[in-house]
Amino acid sequence: MDAWPLIQALLLGVVEGLTEFLPVSSTGHQIIVADLIGFGGERAKAFNIIIQLGAILAVVWEYRAKILEVVLTLPREPRSQRFTVNLLLAFLPAAVLGVAFADQIHEYLFNPLAVAVALVLGGVVMLWAERREHTVDVEEVDAMDWHHALKVGCAQCLALVPGTSRSGATIIGGLLFGLSRRAATEFSFFLAMPTMVGAAVYSGYKYRELFHAADLPVFAVGFVTSFVFAMVAVRALLKFVSSHSYAAFAWYRIGFGLLILATWQFALIDWSGAAAAH
Repeated sequence: MDAWPLIQALLLGVVEGLTEFLPVSSTGHQIIVADLIGFGGERAKAFNIIIQLGAILAVVWEYRAKILEVVLTLPREPRSQRFTVNLLLAFLPAAVLGVAFADQIHEYLFNPLAVAVALVLGGVVMLWAERREHTVDVEEVDAMDWHHALKVGCAQCLALVPGTSRSGATIIGGLLFGLSRRAATEFSFFLAMPTMVGAAVYSGYKYRELFHAADLPVFAVGFVTSFVFAMVAVRALLKFVSSHSYAAFAWYRIGFGLLILATWQFALIDWSGAAAAH
């Protein structure tokens, strides 16, 4: 096999792992990087499903003790039951809208220019949210009520627009709705599990004919790389939020988005190929 597809898989696995749980939009970065290195077409749809599974497996592994506790105590423990109901409520809004509008979103918004605009606008919203006075009603994930979960789930719907960021929408939404930084961040991680697994199962079935045995080495490289770098990103983010705001991510989003728009405006890079690739 030519080494270039394996190198592409490695690069995109790193991008997915590092950005999936940071509020900077993994999908947006995937679209932009894939366009730059020429990784597109039908194989890319199947590959993206695989590397997203690698990233979510990292969170499952990181929180395996919590997950096991909830599963084992679900029949008798009110706290586990409340946690499960909260996840389901938060999962439903984006799941319903995602299934209803997935094709239109892919057709019209999966391109670098749309991503760049969403990055900038999302960064501005993050700065605004960070500069507001925070009123913390919920210190820990287990203290969340159903209405907190439903509000965060509605915020997650914004992430259907590539470049918005699923983690960014849920974390900033959590902060606006009274969650502490750690509670908002951890609930975003937990919510990623049903959301991303559900999206992967739906997309995997829809594009099942795109999976071929010949692509297994490429998929394996992307999966393992995504898992490793997602693990690093999750641990680093939890440590970061204990003493920092999300303003740094907001400025990164704005700067990166403006850079993409500038390269398009001055014809330094032709971004027109990405829409066709997706």
